[in-house]
Amino acid sequence: MTSKTNRDEKNFNQAALDYHRAEPRGKIEVIPSKPHSSARDLSLAYSPGVAIPCLEIQKDPKTAYEYTGKGNLVAVISNGTAVLGLGDIGAEASKPVMEGKGLLFKIFADINVFDIEINEKDPDKFIEIVKGIAPTFGGINLEDIKAPEAFYIEQRLKKELDIPLMHDDQHGTAIISAAALINALELADKKIEEIKMVVNGAGAAAVACTKLYHALGVRKENVLMCDSKGVINHKRENLTPEKIDFVAHTDKNTLEDALKGADVFIGLSKGNVMTPEMLNSMAENPIVFGLANPDPEIDYDLAIETRKDVIMATGRSDFPNQVNNVLGFPYIFRGALDVQASTINEEMKLAAVHAIANLAKEAVPEAVILAYNLTSLTFGREYFIPKPFDNRLITRVSSAVAKAAIDSGVAGKPIENFEEYETQLLDRMGRDEKLIRMMQSRARANPKRVTLSNAEEYNVLKAAQILYEEGIAKPILLGEKKFIKEQMERYGIELDVPIVDPMDDDQEDNRKTYRDLLWKLRQRKGVNEYKAKKFVRQRDYFGPLMLRNGDTDALILGFSKNYTSVLRPLLEVIEKEQGVDKIASMMMILSGKKPIFFADTSVNANPTTEDLVNIARMSEITVKSFAIEPRIAMLAYENFAGISDTSKKVAKAVKILHEKHPKMIVDGEIQPDFAMNTDHLADYPFSKLGTQPANVFVFPNLESANISYKIIRGMKVAQVVGPILMGLKQPVHVLQMRSSVEEIVNLATIAVLDAQRRER
Repeated sequence: MTSKTNRDEKNFNQAALDYHRAEPRGKIEVIPSKPHSSARDLSLAYSPGVAIPCLEIQKDPKTAYEYTGKGNLVAVISNGTAVLGLGDIGAEASKPVMEGKGLLFKIFADINVFDIEINEKDPDKFIEIVKGIAPTFGGINLEDIKAPEAFYIEQRLKKELDIPLMHDDQHGTAIISAAALINALELADKKIEEIKMVVNGAGAAAVACTKLYHALGVRKENVLMCDSKGVINHKRENLTPEKIDFVAHTDKNTLEDALKGADVFIGLSKGNVMTPEMLNSMAENPIVFGLANPDPEIDYDLAIETRKDVIMATGRSDFPNQVNNVLGFPYIFRGALDVQASTINEEMKLAAVHAIANLAKEAVPEAVILAYNLTSLTFGREYFIPKPFDNRLITRVSSAVAKAAIDSGVAGKPIENFEEYETQLLDRMGRDEKLIRMMQSRARANPKRVTLSNAEEYNVLKAAQILYEEGIAKPILLGEKKFIKEQMERYGIELDVPIVDPMDDDQEDNRKTYRDLLWKLRQRKGVNEYKAKKFVRQRDYFGPLMLRNGDTDALILGFSKNYTSVLRPLLEVIEKEQGVDKIASMMMILSGKKPIFFADTSVNANPTTEDLVNIARMSEITVKSFAIEPRIAMLAYENFAGISDTSKKVAKAVKILHEKHPKMIVDGEIQPDFAMNTDHLADYPFSKLGTQPANVFVFPNLESANISYKIIRGMKVAQVVGPILMGLKQPVHVLQMRSSVEEIVNLATIAVLDAQRRER
């Protein structure tokens, strides 16, 4: 019997290979950013039109920022000599990591990336290659280059190139941990110039971190650095030039010796090297940063158990205070690129440090709290570093870096209006992939039991595997047990989750319970005991009855059946919320920009005025649960004219909403293209939408809504999530026929959030 750990590792390893192998191969791609559909477009894009900007750049090379994408293009460059925890695996084997870094640049700061893997270990030759390709880029991120060569390579390239360049392995960790240190010292009520610090590790990150701490005020004589042989002291021989800078005149030789009376421990080494005894030997309110991954130098829970006064950070996302480089490098490069900086200097790094530190002290927006499924988040021992999903990072850090570049004289293009700049930054990050990540993060914080019907289908099984392995939900498979197991074996899917077969002998007690429940619910609505006994053997009834009886927390139905046929038994079992006469459904449209929502797409064929009012209200509540402020457009094919019967119906619904719910941002009747366009909205200054585009669209009838979202889905120009049922007392949603694995995972995630909300 394969152990759960081995099985999970095998499944994850295969999933990783499948993820990278799936078409298109890799994780990043190049797409056109200009029109290219006509012969004229192509003549402008290439020959002969392209010659004109070439000549302008020849006259003034700086205009490359004006006529090309150079100003938003970063090279992620490595020779594969120190890749993650894998070591020297070679340039080609490092490519998946470099592509991944490129993906992070794009999704967090909208920076385009070419990953470049150079098969050259000689530092001088490597430097010449990088210098040779540098004119292509607005900035260079060096990655996974082993020490001590990394120091030499970065120092020379910074001197010899005139674009922003940073070795993130060194400076990323340094910047984030320095921000954390500032705030931890405030919580410990200690002065930075008085603390005694121990740094365990003497690689690139440790050296860069310690130098930055010195710049913040940590005294050199108060720092003891340790490597694998112990304290780097005056008795040690054959030290590298980098280590010589940190030689201490002390008789302390071991990490255990060094930690006695220390105020701060910075771990940049390997897991579990700090014992509880070592922690107990530290000073009052000890600050411990265990940054080794995946296992910190001391386990977080063990440290908290050992000393209640410890102030701790790790490199892991499942503990408070994660020192994560993604808090820094995307936004540092964003600010540097936007002012066309000639370097990333110490002033810019320190500006990033203080911006990150200060952000943790600000009141945390509801959207961030919701993203992490918390009730509150305030500055303190469990929160002194901002969360990676905090959307304010791009404005705070990028602006601070840009200002520092300008003030220190390295900016080639100063920013005149920083308020406008921050608006531009937010517009860049209107991408909705982040929404899915935030939703899944919230789900993981308190995963719920989600029953997936039609579990014999490969897509449903694969979705269940992802939900299980990612910790998003606790799947329950509903279907024919024998066939489910055959499919799992056929596709190599190993899952240790319940399989519920309504026909199986082991469900006899549940069938009796559900039969009685169904008969009680429907005995005056055409269902007798015989019918109830028959229906409970059908999954379309069994699933809703599981939910009604509390045997699952959420339910996903559909996939291979007509929507209406699945909905009917569901509505016979699950009650509507108080005040809801008719349920409705909503689709979430993820196009790579800001998410938008369509309602009602699946239930109400020809809603009345009152129905439209209720659909708008339910939509507002649902969208708010995703930490998004709803701006609702009530659609018609006229703009505030009220001529047709449909428009009159919509206009009447809007009037009721304005009177009964004056705080709602809702207006209409309006055409969808006008509701999405700032300039068009400006023509209607009386509208409650103002000039900010709508993100929720309530359609006047089912046909228009259903056809609209299915055109989008069919064209594959956006990911469509849903339908999300609204108005029921319990979390249950019905899949579109033949939903993709991703669509099932996303709808199940929404079901978990729905269950969490109702629990609260």
